[in-house]
Amino acid sequence: MSKDAVFDKIDISLIRVLHTVITECSVSKAALRLQSSQPAVSTQLKRLREITGDPLLVRCGQTMAPTDVALSLLEPASAILQHAQSMFGHKNSVRDFDPASTTLTFRIAATDYLDPFFLPELTLRLRRLAPNIKVEVVQLTAELDHRRSLARGEVDLVIGNWLEPSDELHLGRLLTDEVVCLVSEDHPAARLPKEGKRAWSIEQYLAAEHVSPPALHPGAVGVIDERLAMQGLRRNIVVRNPHFAQLPYMVAGSLLVLTTGRRFCERYAQQLRVKIIRCPVPFPAMNYYQLWHDLTHHSAASRWLREQVRDVVRGLHQVRPPLRAESLPVLGSSAKQ
Repeated sequence: MSKDAVFDKIDISLIRVLHTVITECSVSKAALRLQSSQPAVSTQLKRLREITGDPLLVRCGQTMAPTDVALSLLEPASAILQHAQSMFGHKNSVRDFDPASTTLTFRIAATDYLDPFFLPELTLRLRRLAPNIKVEVVQLTAELDHRRSLARGEVDLVIGNWLEPSDELHLGRLLTDEVVCLVSEDHPAARLPKEGKRAWSIEQYLAAEHVSPPALHPGAVGVIDERLAMQGLRRNIVVRNPHFAQLPYMVAGSLLVLTTGRRFCERYAQQLRVKIIRCPVPFPAMNYYQLWHDLTHHSAASRWLREQVRDVVRGLHQVRPPLRAESLPVLGSSAKQ
């Protein structure tokens, strides 16, 4: 078969099936995401196998895995879909998207550092406005390559805080927060004056026992420690725990110090035996962003999702449910427009 004959058999919908099947590694999951039927996707996968001369997906234990050929096609497929979206997606406005009837699945990679009520509020809002959707929250960790996940369409949106967000992604700033310390009411620093010679010193802060979440990407040390390193400083971290919602409870029962945004700490300050104090090390404001890829930049559904995220963040100061110890998670956590 000539190259022209092969090319004539390919259209954008087939490339979208190729991209989705490879990223999902499952015909059934790809069908759900494409809002199609499993037999229809299986038929299109058969066509793709005939065109490429490769099985594309092979059995690997109890799951399916992409072949080397499939992985080599993923990036070109992403590029084609992005260009097609840029060419024809400019008329696709948020008004063209009907949240009440959509059955899409939104995949969001996020931390709970911003505010303990952010992810619950966002999930409830999405489900209220779009009752037929599914929401999958993926924990943002060093093991998750969020840039690759966005480029492959494995997640729709990434929410977190970085010193320098990737310039290859679209970016929307969500909020700016002050960096403070959270300590137990019994911590010596909680009884010191805020200013003057007897105030908590930088040396005392660095020597204290600190609790911190792991960094969000391989080889990094985290936003706080990156800022300290830029000043030639290093703190004494004795506990690392990826479940951010647990950290205030650890602080309340120990002499550990948690350094993070004021907004997060304020949720716990009136309910636990903890106190918010000024950090003696000068930190710039902590910025939180939502990031997305060209792949979804013009998508009406994705733009609607980004608008909901912004609206929830704007309304967080009004969300003041009672913060009782029994109502908060102790084991685990969900932290260029």
